[in-house]
Amino acid sequence: MWLRHRTGLPLSLHSLGLTTPPLARCMKYFLAASLAFTLIAAGIVGCNDAKSPPTSTAKGTSMKFDLAELRKVIEENNARFTKAHVTGDASLIDNMFTQDAKVLPPESEPVVGRSAIAKLTADYIASGVTEFREETTDFYGNEELLIDQGNYVMVYGKEKILEKGKYVNVWRKEDGTWKIYSNIWNTNAPAAPAK
Repeated sequence: MWLRHRTGLPLSLHSLGLTTPPLARCMKYFLAASLAFTLIAAGIVGCNDAKSPPTSTAKGTSMKFDLAELRKVIEENNARFTKAHVTGDASLIDNMFTQDAKVLPPESEPVVGRSAIAKLTADYIASGVTEFREETTDFYGNEELLIDQGNYVMVYGKEKILEKGKYVNVWRKEDGTWKIYSNIWNTNAPAAPAK
């Protein structure tokens, strides 16, 4: 900080034996900290951009992560999943889960692992599913996990019981394919005979 001597010549506070005022010291440290924070933040953002390599597609070309395109893939998987329940294709259903998948059925303990899930699948198919639809209402995620949330309608059994509910699927890539890593669902109300 400069002052003017009575002669009109500039003098610094230091040349007068005065120290830097506390406010000036605070501003100096604040500016240094702000600059350091800005440089660190720029480095982190720059590094994160570098960590987002293009993902491979089935055809071997590369593309950036595209959530809208992945939603279409997952909705197609959901259509295959629900159709397989109606047609009784247990193998297709079971292979849509990761090896370490977790299924959280209503009013039951968690079912963990593809072989345990296969037993649950067999029970559902044995119940005589005649109709099953899922509708995605929310979809979000990143390169590692996708979250598919929505509503479902299922008709099953000799009595044609109608069940409506909601679900959440967590999808994870395994061997280059998006598979269900975690699945939970529950009914909106007790199941009732279809009309």
